[in-house]
Amino acid sequence: MIVVTGAAGFIGSCLVNKLNNKGYKEIVVVDDFSDEEKNKNLNNKIFRQKLNRKVFFEWLQENHSQVNFIFHIGARTDTTEFDKSIFDQLNLNYSKQLWELCSQYTIPLVYASSAATYGAGEFGYKDDDGLVEQLKPLNPYGESKNDFDKWVLKQKSQPAFWAGLKFFNVYGPNEYHKGRMASVIFHAYNQIIQHGIMKLFRSHHPDFKDGEQSRDFVYVKDVVNVCYFLMLQKRPSGIYNLGTGVARTFNDLAKACFTSLDKKPQIEYIDTPEDIRQKYQYFTQAEMNKLRAIGYTDHFYTLEQGIRDYIQNYLVGNNYY
Repeated sequence: MIVVTGAAGFIGSCLVNKLNNKGYKEIVVVDDFSDEEKNKNLNNKIFRQKLNRKVFFEWLQENHSQVNFIFHIGARTDTTEFDKSIFDQLNLNYSKQLWELCSQYTIPLVYASSAATYGAGEFGYKDDDGLVEQLKPLNPYGESKNDFDKWVLKQKSQPAFWAGLKFFNVYGPNEYHKGRMASVIFHAYNQIIQHGIMKLFRSHHPDFKDGEQSRDFVYVKDVVNVCYFLMLQKRPSGIYNLGTGVARTFNDLAKACFTSLDKKPQIEYIDTPEDIRQKYQYFTQAEMNKLRAIGYTDHFYTLEQGIRDYIQNYLVGNNYY
């Protein structure tokens, strides 16, 4: 059996679909399942059992001999939440407990870290274990992810294989439920459909023009492809970046959204909200040499390719992956 935590969420549900498409049906999905909108992500997915995250550890202790692999995708991902205790509970301590059980029962584990661990990028974006202690995340979410990475690297007891994946800016189908935390592409599509324009945050940094803030945007289909690769290959354990390796501007993103809808770009710039302005990343770009070095050779979707597929095959028809 394969276990996916956060399975009703954005990336988790796409991963379940990827596994189904590859012929895997013996899947245990773990989440809190309290959000009916979010649960729609699991419609038409094939799995063996659904478990609330609160009873998962008890179940794992009783059924560990049947578990071949665990993808720990579940987490609190709200970057605007500043109650550190929530992240300590859901992102840090929950992950530690799962790590210890995987170590005890020699179960391979892939878990979700985040590019938010890199903070403002003052130390670059290289997935070097030696840099993890130096990183300065900009919010409690990033801190919780980095705290777990730091803890992991100190553990003598480890799962049979493990990988922490630093997801960069992931976008794609199955994020209908995410509200404010959905990708910029999701919000752009809705703005263009409803109002014919797209609003981008104005730059409050002298080195960046409006809309020229840059991110490494990675399509969720590439993310789940890498997860599947790691499950099959079980290559060297470690922390890996998961982006495309190419930073693109928000202006580029906006133009690609309009092009996918066969519309002329109409862009307006608005002030970045006060509550995130001081914690805003102006540039992110994954260094991808480490993942490539262990044998991952697939091409990543370009921003234009990913946006076109997302908008035309999913958002336009309100479809799920």
